[in-house]
Amino acid sequence: MNIFVLLNTFKMKTFKLTGIGMMEMIEVPDPVITGPKDVLIRMKVLGICGSDIHYYTQGNIGSQKVVYPFAVGHEGAGIVAGVGSGVKTVKQGDIVAIEPAMPCFECDQCRAGRHHTCRKLRFLGCPGQAEGCLSEYIVMPETSCFPLPAVLNADHGSISEPLAIGVYSVSQAGDVSGRDIAILGFGPIGMSVMLAAGAEGATGICVTDMIEERLGIAVREGARLTGNPGREDIVSKFTGSVKTGFDYVFECCGKQDALDEALRLLKPGGKLIVVGIPEFDSWTLNAETARRREISIIFIRRQNGCVETSIEMMASGKIATDRMVTHRFPFSKAKEAFDLVAGYRDGVMKAMIDF
Repeated sequence: MNIFVLLNTFKMKTFKLTGIGMMEMIEVPDPVITGPKDVLIRMKVLGICGSDIHYYTQGNIGSQKVVYPFAVGHEGAGIVAGVGSGVKTVKQGDIVAIEPAMPCFECDQCRAGRHHTCRKLRFLGCPGQAEGCLSEYIVMPETSCFPLPAVLNADHGSISEPLAIGVYSVSQAGDVSGRDIAILGFGPIGMSVMLAAGAEGATGICVTDMIEERLGIAVREGARLTGNPGREDIVSKFTGSVKTGFDYVFECCGKQDALDEALRLLKPGGKLIVVGIPEFDSWTLNAETARRREISIIFIRRQNGCVETSIEMMASGKIATDRMVTHRFPFSKAKEAFDLVAGYRDGVMKAMIDF
């Protein structure tokens, strides 16, 4: 019997969303290698992303709506269990970081070097594009698989995806060396921005979040000043420290209040980098403040080719992510993990699922 036919007779376990706040473990056929550039991966760890939680609690992000049942998850790493005949860069037994984006490499966006806005993009765990990796096995194209150096483990591989968003966000902002920056929202993406900005020489990093434990992590990572917008006037507190205003403000929580604060924190000619994903359809901004200060606004869409860079920065020691993972769950308790993150409970920063 053909090995791929044989594999397809086996059943793997996967968790799928079945409704708002609902998730079930089910058995489905193992995925199989069908193309020469396919890589079969046995999942080892999966980090829960804020976008996963949007789908879990809201059922959509904008026009991307879940059709149940559906598996989310895109921050993953695993062990190569098999490769297609044309795969050259990874081999069986390698631990690989998974780049969730699968561009076509042919459209106008891809030809322009914008693979993250590919016209035919398939992205793990994105409704209408590709089932996520909250499963024991997945198949990915070789171009989405990055072998990890010996100094890194599977956790680093999983973290490389959100870290890449931080790296990309900072690169889009410009030269942050020696500059004052503020990060509004210190979840995993806000922390990734801080780590990337710090690695590029940013000074005087100020951070906000509603969770005190996260602010404690920010202090240990070297934040000059932190604040809880639910308890204090962030603008007064931060501008008392940086009297001329901030060069860059990164909005990393997707909240209207944070966007309003960002405009008031920025100096004339400053840049607002919007990274957070809102649960609403339209932002509003104070036209007078934005216009008179000539604020530049940059929106971030995931990341573009920065997974490999983030791996290199962790391997070299330029970035240390030791404080990012705060909670771990076995695969069988994935729903408990999602409920913890959705409720912002127990000071959670990053919850990791172990397969």
